[in-house]
Amino acid sequence: MLSGAKTRTENFLVKLFAVVPLVALAAAVPFAWGWGLGWVDIGLAVGFYLLTGLGVTIGFHRYFTHGAFKASRGLRVALAVAGSMAMQGPVIGWVADHRRHHAYADRDGDPHSPWRFGSTPAALAKGFWHAHMGWLFEREKTNAKRFAPDLLADRDIARIDRLFPVLTVVTLLAPALLGGLITMSWWGALTAFFWAGLVRVALLHHVTWSVNSLCHMIGDRPYAARDRSANFWPLAIMSLGESWHNSHHADPTGARHGVRRGQLDISARLIWLFEKLGWATQVRWPKPARLARKLNPGYGA
Repeated sequence: MLSGAKTRTENFLVKLFAVVPLVALAAAVPFAWGWGLGWVDIGLAVGFYLLTGLGVTIGFHRYFTHGAFKASRGLRVALAVAGSMAMQGPVIGWVADHRRHHAYADRDGDPHSPWRFGSTPAALAKGFWHAHMGWLFEREKTNAKRFAPDLLADRDIARIDRLFPVLTVVTLLAPALLGGLITMSWWGALTAFFWAGLVRVALLHHVTWSVNSLCHMIGDRPYAARDRSANFWPLAIMSLGESWHNSHHADPTGARHGVRRGQLDISARLIWLFEKLGWATQVRWPKPARLARKLNPGYGA
């Protein structure tokens, strides 16, 4: 299940990438009140949030981890690059961790279950921290040879995996470059770096981590699953459809997680567009009959 421990350098970089954007996010509100925030910053932040967030939700998660559809080579490479720019780790390690999560969800072996320490208030507080961020700081490393051998054998993906440090620099400096060019000023480059670089990365980090923590603690559970996954509607928009987590765990390979009426799933809508364009094929759309069989008592179809 594991393949040794992270090196000191790897562990330091994980902490750096997790903590520095978080500090930027904490400073964001007072920074915004006085000066340094404009429409260019907001536009770039939203654009890079969608680009990198969808790279994770559609690429890293639904495609690479679960095989919810087949992708053309160009789309596969683009999804791997966009997901890597979310600064959540190289694609192969991310996928290996998530496949391990599904194999042992909320049981021994799950890398980020909030129920790891028990169900008392103190244990859940500790478990929330562990599921949200704490697990990232541990030294244990998921065995990619066991959980992601297909990606290790894929030349394109293995190359992008190695380029993660370069793509980390790109995701932080590209907003600054665009902000400077649009405003023709160093100040525009600086504020874009802060808002569309650091703050955007931090916000996406915590939305993603909230799926690991909150969506295994609170919310609705309309479908039978082997774990405590839950649908948490307040995160639906920011998570781009990932917070319909109980629906996902009930049907992991499904391309759409928001399967019930009114459940917004931006990622699924983009997969639908890719299918119409011919870039995605063999899309595994949820089957109503199968989902109906998994409904828990008290929930209508």
